Amino acid sequence: MKIIGPDYLVFGVDNVDDCIQYLTDYGLKPHSRDGGGTYLEALDGTGVKIYLRSDASLPAAMETATTLRETVYGVADEASLQAIESELRKDREVVRGEDGVLRCRDDMGFALGFQITKRRALDLPAEASHAPGAPAARAVNALGASNDIAALPRSLSHVVYFVPDAVKAEAFYNRLGFVCTDRFVDTGPFLRPAGTQDHHTLFLIQTPPFMKGIEHFTFHLGGPTEVMLAGSRFVEKGYESFWGPGRHQLGSNWFWYFNSPMGCHVEYDADMDMHDEAWTARVAAPGADNSQYFLFHYQQKWFPGGPPAKH
Repeated sequence: MKIIGPDYLVFGVDNVDDCIQYLTDYGLKPHSRDGGGTYLEALDGTGVKIYLRSDASLPAAMETATTLRETVYGVADEASLQAIESELRKDREVVRGEDGVLRCRDDMGFALGFQITKRRALDLPAEASHAPGAPAARAVNALGASNDIAALPRSLSHVVYFVPDAVKAEAFYNRLGFVCTDRFVDTGPFLRPAGTQDHHTLFLIQTPPFMKGIEHFTFHLGGPTEVMLAGSRFVEKGYESFWGPGRHQLGSNWFWYFNSPMGCHVEYDADMDMHDEAWTARVAAPGADNSQYFLFHYQQKWFPGGPPAKH
C-alpha cells in the first residue's frame, strides 16, 4: 500500500472568510470552489478545503470541538487503492465516492479518504549553504538569501492528531503500512507510510477524549531561511506565533507554529529527515529537552547603534 501522505485536509468552520484569508496569507493559493467549499493549494497541488461548518456535504463532525472533517491521503496507484479497500472492508464500511475518493473512518472516528494522488511533480532548488571544507553549494556571486525569495509552501507535510488511545490508533495505521520512525514514551508515535521516506506524515498524541481532533498541520518549505522568512512575514501581517522558530530533534525539521482561526495550530517546516526500512525507531521521554534542539523567539528587526529592540 503505497500511501504517500495527506493530499488535502477538509475543515468545517464558522468563519469561512477568516480562514481563507489566513491560509492565503500563510502562502496557499485559492484555487477553486467545490460546492460550498474553497480549495487552497500549495505549489504541488496539495492543500486545504474550507467549508461552512453546517455544509451538508461534509462528513459528520466529531463529538469534540475540532473543526477537521476529513483527511484525504494520496496513494501512488490504483493497486494501492484496491489494497486499502480490501483491508478496510474486513471490519468497516468503505465507500468510493463519485470523486474517486475511497472513504471510511479510522478507529478513533477520524474521517479518512484515499485517492490516487493529485500531487504535481516539483522542480525547484533547495536552499544551498556554503561550509568550509565542502564544495561550493552556490555559484560565485549567487546570494544565499534575499527579500525576493517567495518562501511559499511546497507540499503538505504531515498532520498531528490528539487521540484518546494512541496504541489502538497506531494499530489501525499499521494495517495500512504505516511504520513507527520514532516515539515519545506514553505520548505516541511518529508514523511513516510506505509511499514516502519522510520521517512522518502522521503523529499521534495521547490526550483525554474531550481533546480528540487535530493539533496541527504543516507544509514543507525550501529550507530554514524560507521558514524564517515566511514566519516573519506572517507575524508582520498580524498573526500570532505559538511556538518557534526552532529545530525539532525527532525528524530534525525546522519549525514555526502559529495559532489559526481553524482552532488548531498551523506550522511551517523544512528539512525533515528521510528514512527507509533500515532505520531503527528511537524512543524518547516527552518534554522540552527532547522536543527541540533549540528554540528562538521572534522580535522586531534591529540595527546596532539604534534603539533597543522591542520584545
